[in-house]
Amino acid sequence: MKPSELRDMTIQELRQKEKELRKELFNLRFQQATGEIENPRRIRQVRKDIARVLTIITEKERAAKR
Repeated sequence: MKPSELRDMTIQELRQKEKELRKELFNLRFQQATGEIENPRRIRQVRKDIARVLTIITEKERAAKR
C-alpha cells in the first residue's frame, strides 16, 4: 500500500486498516507456524504496511494539534 493512498484516509479509516493488517499478520504467523504459508515475504510486507499506517496516524494527529 502506498503512503499517498493512506494519506487520503481519515484517522478512523487508518485505525480500521491497522486492525485489518494486524489480523492478517496474526493469520500469516499462524500459517508459518503450521507450515502452510505460501508467501513468507508477505509477513515483512504486512509489518511495513502497519508501520506506514502508524506513521501517518501520528503525522495526522500532530497536524491536528497545531
